[in-house]
Amino acid sequence: MTRRSVIATRAILTCVVAVAASAVATTRAPVAFAQTSAPVRGYEVIHAYPHDPQAFTQGLIYRDGFLYESTGLNGRSSVRQVRLETGEVVKKREVPKEYFAEGLTDWQNRLIQLTWTTERGFVYDIRSFEPQKTFTYRGEGWGLTHDDRRVILSDGTSALRFLDPESLQEIGRVSVTDGGRPVNSLNELEFIDGRVYANVWLTDRIAVIDPESGRVESWIDLTGLLGPDVGKGNDVLNGIAYDHQARRLFVTGKLWPRLFEIRLRAPQEGR
Repeated sequence: MTRRSVIATRAILTCVVAVAASAVATTRAPVAFAQTSAPVRGYEVIHAYPHDPQAFTQGLIYRDGFLYESTGLNGRSSVRQVRLETGEVVKKREVPKEYFAEGLTDWQNRLIQLTWTTERGFVYDIRSFEPQKTFTYRGEGWGLTHDDRRVILSDGTSALRFLDPESLQEIGRVSVTDGGRPVNSLNELEFIDGRVYANVWLTDRIAVIDPESGRVESWIDLTGLLGPDVGKGNDVLNGIAYDHQARRLFVTGKLWPRLFEIRLRAPQEGR
């Protein structure tokens, strides 16, 4: 699928979210998971927490006892601090309506947020949410995370881009592959124990990626996670956060009414 087709498909979501999310899934060629070579891991749910069903989740992190979330859609985009246990929005800053907000990460005392097609990102003070500066990048912005020296950006292709955390300018990139085949539609990102975890848009899978080689080392299959709410147009998996201190893994989706703490099962052979 061409970049223009991807833009058109995602734009539908901004107009009629409940209808478009299911319709758009039929127009996008599925990722060929039947051909994956990396092992596949299942999951078990440890706990389910409330999540704002109006939050079009684009970026998610856990820090200092709170979730920080970037929500999308023009006119509904925001950055927010959320109480995990109750889903309460403790603090929120609206993003100007001309921007469709995307990925989110933290760096020191800042929050960094992408936008989709406007090639502009925002940096906020993590305590006050006051804007500190903007930055630019070429192409689309989808997901965002960081390791101990770089900010890592996805743009909807098979690429992971590496940014200098101070200038936020690109300093390198790697192509993500599984068995030598590119893995496209990389979306929301989280860095866990030296690996990048990446939602693959319009699927129920998360790729676990070696950021140096770009090789997918394993997949997490989250099929059935939302349960009976699946199929109502709000079931696009997106949102990964990790509590590094307590080693808790959280996942959610766009417009999902719940956020889940999960435990991963032992991997099976690729399928």
